[in-house]
Amino acid sequence: MDATTLLEKRRPFSLKLWPPSQNTRQVLVDRMINNLSTKSIFTEKYGCLSKEEAEENAKQIEDVAFAAADQKYEKEPDGDGGSAVQLYARECSKLLLEVLKRGSISKDSKVTSDTAPKETLFDISKGTRDFIEAEEAEVLLSPLREPGNTYTKICFSNRSFGLGAARVAEPILVSLKNQLKEVDLSDFIAGRPEAEALEVISIFAAALEGSVLRFLDLSNNALGEKGVRAFGALLQSQSCLEELYLMNDGISEEAAQAVRELIPSTEKLRILHFHNNMTGNEGAFAISEVVKRSPLLEDFRCSSTRVDSEGGVTLCEALETCTHLKKLDLRDNMFGVEGGIALSKALSKHENLKEIYLSYLNLEDEGAVALANVLKESAPSLEIFDIAGNDITAEAAPALAAFIAAKTLLTKLNLGENELKDEGTIQISQALEGLSQLREVDLNTNLIRRAGARVLAQAVVQKPDFKLLNINGNFISDEGIDEVKGLFKKSPHMLGSLDENDPEGEDDAEDKEESGEDEGNEDGLESKLKNLEVGQE
Repeated sequence: MDATTLLEKRRPFSLKLWPPSQNTRQVLVDRMINNLSTKSIFTEKYGCLSKEEAEENAKQIEDVAFAAADQKYEKEPDGDGGSAVQLYARECSKLLLEVLKRGSISKDSKVTSDTAPKETLFDISKGTRDFIEAEEAEVLLSPLREPGNTYTKICFSNRSFGLGAARVAEPILVSLKNQLKEVDLSDFIAGRPEAEALEVISIFAAALEGSVLRFLDLSNNALGEKGVRAFGALLQSQSCLEELYLMNDGISEEAAQAVRELIPSTEKLRILHFHNNMTGNEGAFAISEVVKRSPLLEDFRCSSTRVDSEGGVTLCEALETCTHLKKLDLRDNMFGVEGGIALSKALSKHENLKEIYLSYLNLEDEGAVALANVLKESAPSLEIFDIAGNDITAEAAPALAAFIAAKTLLTKLNLGENELKDEGTIQISQALEGLSQLREVDLNTNLIRRAGARVLAQAVVQKPDFKLLNINGNFISDEGIDEVKGLFKKSPHMLGSLDENDPEGEDDAEDKEESGEDEGNEDGLESKLKNLEVGQE
């Protein structure tokens, strides 16, 4: 809910943003009623209110927020009301969340500003992505100047700071740095000339130097080595970071080496995201050193970083000491078989893994089998496994099936864009039969025909929490499509699109023989495999 945007849209021709019209206030109340009484990520966590309770609470929240904002406006009658609008929006959001956390408020109790915890997040990222200069920064950042404010988190993302705005922010950040715990400077210099951008970064870095942060996001800034080193004063002063995000920053091997040099301690680091950079092998060597110094790492993302086999092996070896890992994402690199084998060795003692993303790594059968054999005996709580696009054939299916069958908590499996064909698909399907928590299965583009599609559909359709089966882009006959749709007749929403399926497939003898279609017997393969045990070599 963005109350500021709503108010500005309701009064497009007025020079004054405050006070809002009665109609605008009612629209905001209606929106809060909806937020309190319908399903969302917040109400799933804290619970929904009834429509009547939501209406009562929303009216009280709006009254209190309006009174506080109106009082502020009375003290600044010559302004355009922008600061009052911001306070109004913040109070509404704050009290709304407090009501959700606490549940309904009785008719005898009242919502007041004192009933909610003090605001801790200052966020200017909502709304239009645009440039900020000095004059606007003075207004926009004014709440950070208020005596006694309790902001511990700031988000300046999505707004591009020029030199003037940076100089306005500088003394404010200096005054706050002893209370700040989380700083988001992602995408905050977009479109600026390099010289100006680097100077802005240096101003922010110097202002925040010495702060004790647990969270730092510098993503989407096209930093390169110069940008990383411009942040040097800030990075070198950090010893308690728990979360560090350096995504889409144009970080080359030189920039990665700068990251390694400038972060003196990562002993408390739990999350490191390094997605979509130009790191390459040399950069992977540098990031591996950071990983080695991060024994508490729980969530590591190094996807789309142009790392091939040599760098991949080094990176995987570094992960061996990170036995607290819960989430691992290495997608879209060129690790190859050697990288897969190195990763299998590294993960042998990882008991806490819940999510593993290994798609498009060129693992092939050998790498996939090595991983499956190790993960069968480790990662007992695994919930998500993604190994799409790795040239995996039916030869790897027995090992994969044995591993999958052992993961009783698995909720999502992605084996898309491989070459399992019917033989491999049926073996995987048998492994899925005992997994009661399963919600999503993706075997798109796997050369699957009618027999494999039918067995797979039968394996998942009756699962209590199942949400989606994707078998698009295969070679399923029209009759096979009808069979699968028939199985999902009572729950068609659980079957993904089939608009890219090719009923004709590859018309060679080998494919026909493997799929059991010769002599009209499309059930041949299924019959041959019906007694196959999962894990049979």
